Amino acid sequence: MIDPASVGRVWLRNAWVFRGRWHYGILPNFFEPVFYLLGMGLGLGYYVSTGGAFGGDYLTYIAPGLVAASAMNGASFETTYNVFVKLHFGRIYDATIATPVGIQDVTVGEASWAVTRATIYGGTFLIVTLFFGVAVGWHLIPALLAIVLIGFAFAALGLAFTSVVPTIDLFSYYFTLFLTPSFLFSDIFFPVAERFPPAAAAIAEFTPLYRSVQLMRGVLTEGGGPVAGDVAYLLLFGTALLAFAVWRMRVRMVV
Repeated sequence: MIDPASVGRVWLRNAWVFRGRWHYGILPNFFEPVFYLLGMGLGLGYYVSTGGAFGGDYLTYIAPGLVAASAMNGASFETTYNVFVKLHFGRIYDATIATPVGIQDVTVGEASWAVTRATIYGGTFLIVTLFFGVAVGWHLIPALLAIVLIGFAFAALGLAFTSVVPTIDLFSYYFTLFLTPSFLFSDIFFPVAERFPPAAAAIAEFTPLYRSVQLMRGVLTEGGGPVAGDVAYLLLFGTALLAFAVWRMRVRMVV
């Protein structure tokens, strides 16, 4: 039998905890619907209402971007919440570095596993697109290599963010204020440069997911464009942030 008084005590305990942390959740939850209104309303909504074409099949247009987003999600969740729990709650790394395994090994090892998860997520999504008529053919191998590179970039980004945040609540900022707008404004659903001012489009084009989408579209689509610049961007981006994450993790573990 449910005891209303006990239910009330549980509710009060959560309200008491929330009182000290409400500001971590209110701001991201305010901006998320705004991003969706801008992305789906002003962006994709324009093409739906005008019957605009995407130079061919819309499924072929969005599939590469969704594959890139799947890889991003696989790497991001692994290197944010999962690593933070191991670092702060499970204290797994404290025990690990007491062995011959160093913190740099831990950090790179976590990045490697995150790349593996990204490859599984992105590769599975890529295979699923085949059942919807998306032509892949000989593009499969370069597409899988592209997924690995995307996973590397976002694994490094997630580890870098995790290495500096003091509380798990701050991940709402990472996912809602960075990954959500990246998902909506990275050319996955509509050409950003056609619907937003040049300054806004330039910001979108500098984000890692935008470059990832262009890379996937370049290797999966006939005439998709050169990818050397996207590869160089993701390699440099991931390498720099992974080096930063190794340094920051060492600082945190020593302190």
